[in-house]
Amino acid sequence: MRVVIAGASGFLGTHLTEHLRVGGHEVTHLVRRAPENGHQSPWDPYADDLDQAVIDRTDVVVNLAGVNIAGNPHSAKRAHSVLESRVATTDVLARAIAKAERPPAFLAGNGISWYGDHGPRPLTEESDSVGDAFLTQVSREWQSATTPAKDAGARVCVLRTAPVMDRSSSPLKELRRLFQLGLGARVGNGAQYFPIISLRDWVGAVSYLAESRDVSGEFNLCCPETPTNADFTKTLAEAVGRPAFLVAPAAVLKVAAGRMAPELLGSMNVRPAALERAGYDFEDVDVREVLSAALA
Repeated sequence: MRVVIAGASGFLGTHLTEHLRVGGHEVTHLVRRAPENGHQSPWDPYADDLDQAVIDRTDVVVNLAGVNIAGNPHSAKRAHSVLESRVATTDVLARAIAKAERPPAFLAGNGISWYGDHGPRPLTEESDSVGDAFLTQVSREWQSATTPAKDAGARVCVLRTAPVMDRSSSPLKELRRLFQLGLGARVGNGAQYFPIISLRDWVGAVSYLAESRDVSGEFNLCCPETPTNADFTKTLAEAVGRPAFLVAPAAVLKVAAGRMAPELLGSMNVRPAALERAGYDFEDVDVREVLSAALA
């Protein structure tokens, strides 16, 4: 299988590339610089510049491109970059896919924040998107940008990704340090649901969708049993052998985290119903297994 990946130099893209190549697949990276080898192809999504021939001859296009959401939560410029980097890249790829005589499948990155705060209510891919939180709005526009590929009849899988847990990357990298120092803290009352997924299940699920030629639609990339923030805090503290008695007050976080506060205080009790229905078998089903795999 021939796969093209945008955003391949990032944490997830690097691991996905390695997994696919070990599986015998041919992977080409879209890069915003001069190519260094035959496995790279230049593109500039902001100038609508892309080698159409690369898309024409591939089987699957994966978009993981986007500015890191970490940064100054009060910066309007940063917020614009987060939105534009996701929508522009998705739009360029979706239109290129639509132009292909045989449109390749499109695995379009997205976020679990699409749902917005639903409290304790269980959510599946059929649930609504609510509220006006920043990343919820970004996720809506991000998904909408896949429309040209869908309209052209391409197989489109929208990857609604929860925070991916691994000791070498955010957010667990920073949280682990805090907890080891005894500074781990429950956020607010801790009752809000906090979807997560292990790195190996994220890579496994995306690879599974790439290889499954008869599935499409929206997919929640999260472990089957979503923990509350209190569950996550307790389990991580136990995993690093340190207490976590502190509480980060909601009122303080609303001010300090700015437009990112809903990501900390909102609740999304999400289930990966579509992935399970498609036949994917999770390795890490709950917070204890996710953190055990992530910290191993």
